[in-house]
Amino acid sequence: MSSRFCPLRVQAPSSVTTSFSDLLAAASDGARLLEGDGVLSLAIPLAGRDPMALLSQLEQGERFRFLWDSAPGLCLAASGRCNSLDLSGPRRFELAQRFSAVSLGRLAAPQPCPPLARPRVLLAFSFFDSPLQEGDGVPGVQAVLPRWQLSRQGRHCWLRLQRTLGGDVSARSLAEELWEQAQRLTALPADPSAQQGDAPGPAILRSSAWQEGYRSVVERGLDLVEGGELRKLVLAVRQQLHLAQPLDPLQLLAQLRQRQPGSCRFLWQQASGSALVGASPERLLTVRQGQLRSDALAGTAPVDTDAEQLLHSDKDRREHELVVEAITSVLQEAGLSPRRPRHPRLARHGQLVHLHTPITSPLGDQLPLAIAAALHPTPAVAGLPRRQAMAALRSLEPFERGHYAAPIGWIDSEGDTELRVAIRSGSLQGQRLELTAGAGLVCGSAVERELAEVALKLGVLQQQLDLPCVGHASQP
Repeated sequence: MSSRFCPLRVQAPSSVTTSFSDLLAAASDGARLLEGDGVLSLAIPLAGRDPMALLSQLEQGERFRFLWDSAPGLCLAASGRCNSLDLSGPRRFELAQRFSAVSLGRLAAPQPCPPLARPRVLLAFSFFDSPLQEGDGVPGVQAVLPRWQLSRQGRHCWLRLQRTLGGDVSARSLAEELWEQAQRLTALPADPSAQQGDAPGPAILRSSAWQEGYRSVVERGLDLVEGGELRKLVLAVRQQLHLAQPLDPLQLLAQLRQRQPGSCRFLWQQASGSALVGASPERLLTVRQGQLRSDALAGTAPVDTDAEQLLHSDKDRREHELVVEAITSVLQEAGLSPRRPRHPRLARHGQLVHLHTPITSPLGDQLPLAIAAALHPTPAVAGLPRRQAMAALRSLEPFERGHYAAPIGWIDSEGDTELRVAIRSGSLQGQRLELTAGAGLVCGSAVERELAEVALKLGVLQQQLDLPCVGHASQP
């Protein structure tokens, strides 16, 4: 199966659709190609608008919503499901690739459009391939071909609608629905104030105490590392915050956009379920025109210290090099030819700075999600050796990781792909916000330093979400 998908296409007009008659003609061409049965995908350009600000307007009762905000790069908002897949098990990456190929390959997308407007399948994996107990936690992978997709890059913005033809849905009704939605969004005030990031969030009434429980887990993890059973282990902690009032996740993301401009902000929200929100600095992989890039990101310090010390820290350099070596080895074993700079650089993300090494390679005939399956989880979020580290995480961490530190992102109709690692993230449901952060243990790690690193990450995230604390830490 090719790494690129070829949606069904018809002879398209040379110019972009700018009138309803053009849109209707494209819809009719697509319907003829589908012979009245299949998914028709239509798109129309809009004046430059902010997808984050318009997501709540785009929903109109839809039960799924997604945001991908790497502005000044691609910003993508989506809602509703046209096709979807939920499953668990060791073949989840392979089956997600197949679902993406089938879903995108059978689209009738009769209009020319720039890369930012291509149809996309949205993907959210869990850290482990299956929940520890059946029916508990999130599936191994969730994949969605959305009904609505609003994308912007630079000054260009496109709105896309995808629906299965048949019954009450005809080519004309689909064209009318898209046109009317475009007109309605265009008429809205620019960047509604509800989505601006200058309003403080609700106060934190209570927060769970985590230090003593995490101290015990870190001590046991260090025993495994110092005893030679593991070269590295990344142990996470989960903190529960009880807020004074429910919080719209889009408000959190607006805060993160201001305070984490170098990261990729994301939202994955199911019907009436918890919303996954975060701002990830870590790229699992990006594929653009057949070129792959993966990031090694390990080693952390606050920006108000001498960040250059990271470059000279033996512990942090060793921890970082383990990640670089593991990613490079995985890509070589997959038949790729990875290249990397000789020395890491410093990358600032919000109030934290990290050691960062980009690793690149031509993708060749490999499938993006097959490479993702080989890379996940990297030693930056699990440990080494991988199998033994994963087993240690299952036994030591007293919670399901769920989406934390797992790949999230998209794959488009030409095979371009972007997957981030869902760190710097939290799960929001009503007045409860759960934050998760981790620290890497290697030989030479000290318990107090690892507790301080996790406290730093949790504190920075709270600060950047602008959530004032009015209560005392207590077990909820």
